[in-house]
Amino acid sequence: MKPVVCFGEVLIDFLNIRKVEDSGTLLDEYRQFPGGAPANAAVAIARLGGFSFFAGQIGSDIFGDFLKRSLDQYRVNTRFLMQHSTAKTALAFVTLDDDGDRHFTFYREQTADVLMQPQQVSKDWFCDGGLFHFCSNSLTSTLITQTTSRTIELAKQANNLISFDVNLRENLWKNNHIDISLVNEFIFRSDVIKFAREEIEYLAQGQTVEAYIETCLQNTPWLIVITDGPKEIEYYFGEYKYSILPPKVDAIDTTAGGDAFSGGLLFGLSSLANPSEIIAKPDALAQLIKFSAVCGCLAVSRLGAFPALPVLSEVSTAWEAFNNTI
Repeated sequence: MKPVVCFGEVLIDFLNIRKVEDSGTLLDEYRQFPGGAPANAAVAIARLGGFSFFAGQIGSDIFGDFLKRSLDQYRVNTRFLMQHSTAKTALAFVTLDDDGDRHFTFYREQTADVLMQPQQVSKDWFCDGGLFHFCSNSLTSTLITQTTSRTIELAKQANNLISFDVNLRENLWKNNHIDISLVNEFIFRSDVIKFAREEIEYLAQGQTVEAYIETCLQNTPWLIVITDGPKEIEYYFGEYKYSILPPKVDAIDTTAGGDAFSGGLLFGLSSLANPSEIIAKPDALAQLIKFSAVCGCLAVSRLGAFPALPVLSEVSTAWEAFNNTI
């Protein structure tokens, strides 16, 4: 099993679990969950039995301590997790609509994760032929972009497969303006890309999605996956396009759905001697996409991020049932 280094933000998700009335005032109640997209992916891999590291920076505060304990509890290696002496840990407040879809309010101005510097990254993070995973939330300001770029440079020097979950969050960018050219630059530096449907439509900027995908595939990526909630998952490699319909599920919280999918995909790829060879085996790749879809569906049927991520026995049972219905 190859190691997977997941880099970026680990933060507190304060999830709105209910409303209560007190003296005529309707009050929101929030429950503290550990979260953050790349951290969720690291936990997802570890829960499945893979070998994951989380690399990033948190504050030396009660929230940072809680996040480190949580990663350790879920058997993610925190050797490359640093704690800033003064900057605070990032927070997110998450509300859910009737369909379990999320709305985020972030407190991430000059927090520890975005203050991480390129010189804090070491070649010791990467073993030869491993995997490296990141998200676009590590591109939202100049300093963390430089640090992310350095991690990719060192990962490539170690012959790592580069995985990018685009995971756009408009309200994390200055003036709510996503730098599309910057995101595309990092897409073109990556090997495996996961988009949500609305993200790829946004980044296509007037092109058809098909034309945009063709442009992507002419650059580095050899696998592109597009998820779309309960709708078909499309995936592309070379000149080939396939799709599958994910299992039906009653979603109550979509917070970790995409990260569970990414974790399942990375877990599968990390088990291969040469992950890129799977593109020559369409049936094997289809099974891996189905496996990842089951991981995502199980996660959205539960509240929270880390606690919602499934273990391998759960996925295996659900995956077998899914395969028997298609």
